[in-house]
Parts: sequence; C-alpha cells; structure tokens
Amino acid sequence: MSNARSSGYRANRTDDLARALKALANPHRLAILTRLVRCCPPGSACRGDDRRQPCVGELGRDLGIVPSTVSHHLKELRAAGLVNMTRRGQTIECSVDAGAIERLAEFFSRLAAGDPGARKKKG
Repeated sequence: MSNARSSGYRANRTDDLARALKALANPHRLAILTRLVRCCPPGSACRGDDRRQPCVGELGRDLGIVPSTVSHHLKELRAAGLVNMTRRGQTIECSVDAGAIERLAEFFSRLAAGDPGARKKKG
C-alpha cells in the first residue's frame, strides 16, 4: 500500500469518526442511539409494530421529542453511518450499525492506550 493511499485511508477514517462524533454531540441523538442499542442490539432491526421491542414508535414519547424531530435526528444518525433505516410498508425499521459502533469502540480503546492510530508527530 502506498503512502498516498494509506494517508487517504486515514483521512477518510478520520472524517468518518469526526462525522459520527459530531452526530453524537447532540444530546437527543446520543439518547436516541442509546435507546436503540438498549432495545435493539447492533445488527438487529427495531420496528414500530414489534410489540416485544416497540422502540421506534415510542422513541419520541420516551425522550420527550416530537416525531418530526425524532425523524430528523434519525436521518442525521444515518448520514453519520451510525444507524440503518429500511422502509417496510408504512413502518421504518431502524438498526444500529454494528460496524460503526465497533469502529468507535476501537478508536477509544486505542486512544486510552495512547495509540489513537493517528499520524505520528514530525520532529
């Protein structure tokens, strides 16, 4: 792998992490993601018509957010690569992207160990 290519990969990865962290900097989005993880583990779908795990239909009510705002926040989480959304008729299934959560966890683990995977300092 050439330096240019690996440098571009790092830049893309840094951009992806920054996008995810920016999305999670909003308290409502962080609460929505946390609620989705709690009711629907990463990789599983959470449907509004599922009585066992009715998180999407009740999400706004549980968090005190109006439905249009919940929809906006879900779209932002999706744009950041944290949530997947699939329309099934009149319901929308949401799932937390397991890979995104793993990448965030890996980043913070490396950061805690003193190796965030960033470029080394010059000099």
